[in-house]
Order: sequence, then structure tokens, then C-alpha cells
Amino acid sequence: MSLKGKVALVTGASRGVGKGIALQLGDAGAIVYVTARTLEGGSGTQSSLGTLRRTVKEIETRGGKAIPIACDHNNDADIKKLFQQIEKEQGRLDILVNNAYSAVFLCMENYGKPFWQYPENTWDTINGVGLRNHYLCSTLAARMMTKQKSGLIINVSSVGGKLYMFTPAYGIGKAAVDRMAADCGLELKAHNVTFISLWPGAVKTEVITQNAQKTAQNPASNETVSYGGNAHVWDLFTEGETIEFPGKAVVALATDPKVIQRTGKIITTASVGQEFGFKDIDGREIQWTLPPPA
Repeated sequence: MSLKGKVALVTGASRGVGKGIALQLGDAGAIVYVTARTLEGGSGTQSSLGTLRRTVKEIETRGGKAIPIACDHNNDADIKKLFQQIEKEQGRLDILVNNAYSAVFLCMENYGKPFWQYPENTWDTINGVGLRNHYLCSTLAARMMTKQKSGLIINVSSVGGKLYMFTPAYGIGKAAVDRMAADCGLELKAHNVTFISLWPGAVKTEVITQNAQKTAQNPASNETVSYGGNAHVWDLFTEGETIEFPGKAVVALATDPKVIQRTGKIITTASVGQEFGFKDIDGREIQWTLPPPA
């Protein structure tokens, strides 16, 4: 599954799912632009978990090509400059993965609280970068892709769009991200541009791994949820997909000659793995299904 000659952008790629997707796109031969708020990270736990330069180094070590760009995805001017740079340097954009998210630590630190006990800025923290930015990036990408009559836009979403997870603002944002793919995909289809909402399963990110032991010591926070069967929510994450399994799914979709037929749909990483016959990088076969409507 080669993407040689293709240009990709993965937002929020210094760690987690974004990093895993960028690694796999690089392995497939794409020129991968990767963003984070800073190139080196700053002080504190959040930035110590990953830096953009580290992502680029890993891509290059594996034989790929990556271009890091510091971009504050809460800043419209930064976002516009990002797309202007890609258009100037490459003249095209083939794949956009909207993954940037700024609320991971907000959700971790307030897990188990009702929404009224979250900070007053919770909505903006969750749905500024996680929703509004996705729409702006998609708008700027669509202007390039409709001209070239091809392209793939993927919103990284989650089962939280259908089932309660973390806090209401999280679920509202994920449901909106899913609807964005449906409605934008409808308008883009005539231009041969595909828009998909991709649901990874529970993913063993650096944040999850770091917090697993602490959470295990607080059983009250390890609530039972219906997600592929009843299970403790944190157990699901610690036993979940690696960060590169969603990347394998993105590569499979990007190389599918009939991908336009999927536009506007919610697609799970597990279903892509089963269809295209790939396993996670640790050799496991990932299996789970969409939950029933809420």
C-alpha cells in the first residue's frame, strides 16, 4: 500500500494517535507534515510525553519524510499559514487527518466528576481545537483538494459520539465531528474528495499508559461501561490498540481506489483491519463493533 508522491498533514502529531498515524503514513511513502503547538514541547507533564521533533526523527529513522510545523490550532492565523506553506512547498494536499486535541489532561484530571464541577472553560477547551479547528482545517484543505479533484479528509473521532464518555462536552463534540464528516462529505463527493469520521477503539496512548497505575489505585474512577461488552473503562484503554493501528487504517483507506464510496460515513479502525486483513503492530487482531444507537 504505497503513498509515494502523496502529501499528508496530521494535526497534533507529537504523541498519541496523531503520532501513530504520522508514522504509518511515513512508512507508506507519503510526505508527512506534522503539527503541534511547539516543536520541542515545554515544561510539565503534558509536553514531556512527546515532542514534534521526536515524531519526525522516528519517521525519518524508518525511512520516511516528515516536515514539522509549530502551529497553535487555537489560532486562526497559524492555521492559515500552515496551509499556505503546504501549498507553496508542495502545490497539493492529498490527505488531511484532523487529530489535534487539547482536552486530554482536562478529562484525565476531572474524570468522574459531573459536568457542573468541571472548569468553566471546559466547552472551549474540548471543542475549540477538537471541533472548531477541525472545521477550519477541513475548509482550507477542501479549497486545495476540490481544485485537484481528489483528496481524503479524516476526522479522528470516537465511540463517545454515541455513548457517554468522560463528560457531556466530550460527547457533544465527537457527535458534531461525526456530523461534520457526513455533511461536508455530501458536498465534497461531486469533487471526488472523501470525508470520513474514523473511530479508533480504546488506544494505549502515552497518557493512558502513564495514568494506568494511578487509576488502578482508585477503583471508584474505573467505572463499568458498555463498550464491546461490559468492561472497566481504563482496562479497555490499557488493553487497547497501539497508537499505530489507527495509522494502518488511514493508510488502507488512503490507498483504497474506491474510498469515495465511504464518504460521510463513520468507520472503525477494527472494521478496516478486518476488511484489509492487517493486524496491530504487536501482532494482535483488533476486533470490536459499533455500539447500538444511544
